[in-house]
Amino acid sequence: MESPLLYLTGLFALGISAQWLAWKLRLPAILLLLGFGFAANLWCDPKEIISDELLFPFVSLCVAVILFDGGLSLRFSELKSTSRSVLRLVTVGCLITWVLGTVATRLLIFSNWSMAAIAGAIFTVTGPTVIGPLLRQIRPNASVSSVAKWEGIVIDPIGALLAVLVTVAVTADSLSDAAADVVVSIGATIAISAVFGYLFAMALIQLFRRHLIPDYLHNPVLLASVLVAYTASDCLQPESGLATVTIFGVIMANQKSVSISHLIEFKENLGVLLISVLFILLASRYRFVDLLHLGWPAFVLLLLLIFVIRPVAVMISTYGTTLKWNERIFLSFLAPRGIIAAAVASVFALEFSHLAHDINVNAEFLAETQQLVPLTFLVIVGTVAFYGLSAGPLARRLGISEVNPQGILFAGADRFVRDIALAVQNEGFLVQLIDTNHQHAAAARMAGLPTCNASILSEYARAELELGGLGRFIAMTPNDQVNALAAIEFHEIFDRSELYQVKPSTPNKQRVAQSHESKRARYVFSGGTTYHTLNELYDKGFVVKSTKLTEEFDYQTFREKYTPQAVLLFSINEARELTVFTDEIGANPQAGETLLAFVPEQSGIVPLM
Repeated sequence: MESPLLYLTGLFALGISAQWLAWKLRLPAILLLLGFGFAANLWCDPKEIISDELLFPFVSLCVAVILFDGGLSLRFSELKSTSRSVLRLVTVGCLITWVLGTVATRLLIFSNWSMAAIAGAIFTVTGPTVIGPLLRQIRPNASVSSVAKWEGIVIDPIGALLAVLVTVAVTADSLSDAAADVVVSIGATIAISAVFGYLFAMALIQLFRRHLIPDYLHNPVLLASVLVAYTASDCLQPESGLATVTIFGVIMANQKSVSISHLIEFKENLGVLLISVLFILLASRYRFVDLLHLGWPAFVLLLLLIFVIRPVAVMISTYGTTLKWNERIFLSFLAPRGIIAAAVASVFALEFSHLAHDINVNAEFLAETQQLVPLTFLVIVGTVAFYGLSAGPLARRLGISEVNPQGILFAGADRFVRDIALAVQNEGFLVQLIDTNHQHAAAARMAGLPTCNASILSEYARAELELGGLGRFIAMTPNDQVNALAAIEFHEIFDRSELYQVKPSTPNKQRVAQSHESKRARYVFSGGTTYHTLNELYDKGFVVKSTKLTEEFDYQTFREKYTPQAVLLFSINEARELTVFTDEIGANPQAGETLLAFVPEQSGIVPLM
């Protein structure tokens, strides 16, 4: 295929297809993206369609957007008890990984220390684009989640800078020149990235706060600002742009002057698209057989990175921190490499090939640069496959996560909400309530329910709530707009299929007029119940009842006993999996399941208090 149009269209189609298939199969998306990329190489040679001179600036800009998106997810409030761990991981841990990686790479792959040092620096970079989805899937405790997320994002610009410094030292004419160049590069990178990141963030905040930019231009202006900040920084000091955009994103995420929720959603969607295209684009430049040709030394290196180098780096760097042993062990086996490592390796290999005639690089060194990218892709494939498949079981084994978390976060703590939550808790499932009403929150705590007295729409709710073991969200406040907005806010934390809200109390004509596609959450419980419907039933004496269905007392018997007015809430099967009833799917519980339902009070039934 020689048409650039068909090729580029194919990249987008394959990328999104891989993302969807990964979601469907519950696999790390990068595995499928790399597989599609290697397969695309059999279809055509991308080097004949997109030149290196155009490709790698495009890759660099895309990586800048991805890192900025990562910076937007970093909040200082998450570091209250883990800041020391993060700091030591991205400094001491990074240094240990580099040194051990350099030694291993030199002994197994490369014949000179210079190339080994560059490869070791690149292997310090983990993959926030892989760690983020893994954390959402595993849902570990707050400490582990905070450390893993911060390390995965902050280590990227640090690792890229380390690779630059090693390159500067390698290409210097003498040892004294190398030392001087490294010191200058470090100072320039820190100064430029800090100044540019701060200035661009402050300028954008002021423009938004003063309403000098219309709403419809917020996202385009933000995107342009990120690209300009990265390019300007990189032009002054090579590879400083990654640190600049990360600082830019962190400042935007932690400022309180303007709301950036709409910006975050846009950047997340754009980030997924860019990651999908980049992985396929870079992987399609190589054949999978090129990875196999690296031979057994490359696979031994992969095993050392996973089972020796990473555990040693984590255990040493986190010694004496607040992290527990099980948390340190888990972090020791969570370091997948991703798009940043692939992009940095590809750009460095290209730069060395272009500068071969201008700098002091011998032929042997130049030949070994051709192994750098395939080796990096092998490390990416191996680490993503291993950590993607093992992280979940390991987290559950260590007691810091649950498989398929069944717990529920309730927005609202009114009296009938408390009864429903208590019934779920009595069945052995985790619950968490949040309500702005102090009396409701106090009553919930008195009933033994974990409760937070705050607004579900506040920054605190998303940043501070302990969500370990919680896999579902149900908005049950008396305010329909709050319920809808809360479902929108939490769609980035919970899967959309596990977002629920009570049906709005709007008149039928208005409800029909609303677009079905605009509904952000499923309407919870059977019968199309609204908040006010449930409240009225509670006033009439309805109670939450737990009933085990049997062959003799089946669902039909249940309906006959409790009249058609009974509202089905949840069902629990014999595998202890909880299902939330909605008005979209007809209920058909089977024998062996336990039903939680809102039923008229009968003799012998005591309401849950």
